[in-house]
Amino acid sequence: MFQIATPPRRAVLGGMLASGLLAGATPAAAQRDYGPGAPPLRYPDPDVLVLDPKRFRAKLGNAAIRRVHTGLGWAEGPAWHATGRFLIWSDIPNDECLRLTEEELHVSRRFRSPSGFTNGNTFDREGRQISMRHLHRDVARHEPDGRITVLAARGPDGAFNAPNDVVVHPGDGSIWFTDPGYGALMDYEGQRHETGSPRPFIKEAVYRIDGQSGAVTKVADQPFKPNGLCFSPDYKILYVADTGSSHYAEARNIIWAYDVEGATLRNPRTFADMTLDGKSGLADGIRCDTEGNVWSSAGWVGEGYDGVHIFAPDGQRIGQIRLPEICSNVCFGGTRRNILFMTASQSLYMLPVEARGAHFC
Repeated sequence: MFQIATPPRRAVLGGMLASGLLAGATPAAAQRDYGPGAPPLRYPDPDVLVLDPKRFRAKLGNAAIRRVHTGLGWAEGPAWHATGRFLIWSDIPNDECLRLTEEELHVSRRFRSPSGFTNGNTFDREGRQISMRHLHRDVARHEPDGRITVLAARGPDGAFNAPNDVVVHPGDGSIWFTDPGYGALMDYEGQRHETGSPRPFIKEAVYRIDGQSGAVTKVADQPFKPNGLCFSPDYKILYVADTGSSHYAEARNIIWAYDVEGATLRNPRTFADMTLDGKSGLADGIRCDTEGNVWSSAGWVGEGYDGVHIFAPDGQRIGQIRLPEICSNVCFGGTRRNILFMTASQSLYMLPVEARGAHFC
């Protein structure tokens, strides 16, 4: 999650929002009725776009985007629990985590409340929920007996700003997370933290918690504001979304790629650029499928752009899912990992796809 920092930036985004559809995009996702009384949608879903027919084979002709819940403040942090067969996600401003069961698509409003204004979530090898808690500015693990274990509250540079998103490496149990600092900007999503400096954040970096010793190391600080992150299917690459343009004029709207070498990251490089038809929005949460494609949430441009952008392993955009709201994060779930869940501003959406998540969360 992020907030736009300055009036000029907000004005630019407002102009983009008012500009309407991107070239050639019909019909508009924003014109679509997702309400309970909406008429049936004629297949195939017009808001799932195939940009490269040879490489994007995930679109199903008889599956549609479905809004399964709405009325949230800012939805974030979806994670699938494979054993329990349920999805959890955060409603950050309302200080709670919600749950969606696979069998009935039933939503439990109070899965975890208060949540510490949790943003990102994942599950470790033992099925325990790991949460990025804005309020406490830490990385916490929820134990089976109800206790909360703080895994990290400080890094090599001192206390964190507000940890944001997280993934677990199953090989060694290490936990990798980002700290862009958005949760320390205001009380709405945590608690305002004053650094005493003209710079609003102490540092913005990617960190790793060792699975055995619990030691915290900083593994990357090239992104201006590292946000969502995910591993490639073989865990040899770590992708990191950069949303730094919300605060830094020199930042680019890109997704970074790093080579994973044990406990370190090497060879930082641009994986994908979020610019589409001359308009550039921000990636946030990202996930990989088994073929190495990166599915990225996208937003802050408007109609015809906001939703999910899918990139091939070479960084080329091959597909797009248009949503009527800014998309914050994505997660593959369901028993076969072939349901794409999308947290988007005030709502949760789902779409069956002919692709499988490389990892459950």
